[in-house]
Amino acid sequence: MKDEDILNKLDRLFSLNRQSSKVIVVGLGLTGISVARFLHRLDIQFAIVDSRQMPPFNDALLEEMPDVAVFIGGFDANVFDVATHIIVSPGVAMEEPIIQQTIARGVRSLSDIDLFACAVNEPVVAITGSNGKSTVTTLLGDMARASGKRVAIGGNLGVPALELISDNVEIYILELSSFQLERTTQLNAVAATVLNISADHLDRYATMDAYIAEKQKVYAGNGVMLINLDCPYAAAMEQENREVISFGLKANADYSVIETAEGRSLAFHGRSILAVDELLISGIHNQINALAALALGSVIDLSEAAMCEALCSFKGLNHRMQFVAEINQVNWVNDSKATNVGACAAALLGLKDSSVVLIAGGDAKAADMSDLVPVLKAKVKALLLIGKDGKLIAQAVNKCIPVIDVGTLKKAVNKARTIAQAGDTVLLSPACASLDQFANYKQRGEQFVAEVRALEQ
Repeated sequence: MKDEDILNKLDRLFSLNRQSSKVIVVGLGLTGISVARFLHRLDIQFAIVDSRQMPPFNDALLEEMPDVAVFIGGFDANVFDVATHIIVSPGVAMEEPIIQQTIARGVRSLSDIDLFACAVNEPVVAITGSNGKSTVTTLLGDMARASGKRVAIGGNLGVPALELISDNVEIYILELSSFQLERTTQLNAVAATVLNISADHLDRYATMDAYIAEKQKVYAGNGVMLINLDCPYAAAMEQENREVISFGLKANADYSVIETAEGRSLAFHGRSILAVDELLISGIHNQINALAALALGSVIDLSEAAMCEALCSFKGLNHRMQFVAEINQVNWVNDSKATNVGACAAALLGLKDSSVVLIAGGDAKAADMSDLVPVLKAKVKALLLIGKDGKLIAQAVNKCIPVIDVGTLKKAVNKARTIAQAGDTVLLSPACASLDQFANYKQRGEQFVAEVRALEQ
């Protein structure tokens, strides 16, 4: 889309223009720098604010746009007073008092996803959920490429949405978090899904209902709704007068898993598509992820043969049920991306015929860890706790299994080595965020892998 067409749309929808607008971009992380580049290209006036003393992309911004005003180390009310528009990065809570005060006096709020929606005409697929969204987003991207489509994938996963924009793209596939959705009004995806809902981010949302309401915004517009019938919260989002495709293990789902003479198979309306045994990714949750990807791919006219080819070669994501090593007949698995209770439960349930030594803990984000108790009793022989909320998790588990609060990941790996026996699995699936001890879940997973590799030497 031409810049003038984008500007006309922004002016019509948000009164955002070159002549009179002054935008405050809050946060100078990946999203903030992408917004800065977009506004700078369109020659719209803006300034950056960040509460951190040294934001991640401060140097990059100064090198690329030396004339842009940057205010760091806090939120100065005088800076916000001149704003006509505000764009708040997902990592910053909208409940910040200065942000609430700014919006209350009539300053227009929009998001990077709103800017993106105003800048593209091509079909957009939007994927959210508490768990599995990175897997499904990546898998659908592989399916699109296998079908010969020029595709760009990103959003909450990897590349920010605004950095994806290109005249060479036919389809955009976006992973979207609740934080992105809560501040977005212009999304109208050709296909959208809430993969599932489980307790998450309750440190940012007052109730589960509030969290669910933000997730549901992925269905804004008039595109096809992809509904997971296995998740009651997600199934309840179905809207009348909308085209709906369902997926899940339930027999009445459009995309389901069926029993055949040769074994279990992914199916569409009872027609076998691909044997489950052909999948390289394991676990029931990944069968559901595969069904979701197939359903989304059908909406954007991807070749079924190409989708199956992508499924058969997809090895999964690092830090998501990533097999690390077998040492003395004990399997070590890195599931550091399991940052909430639902993801940890899915990981445990996906491990067949295995007794588990589970490493969990970190920042629980106010989630109720007692929801893990049934699956812990069924699958886990010992629970090794790390991070700041270890004692809270121990209280919730209430001695239903042996629990040891070891504190650090290094200590947890060493302790697991002494507990695990032949045939067991040592699983890092924290059910918590990582920021109390690590920069992110990737760093946590990388340390786990390094510690396990050290055991092989």
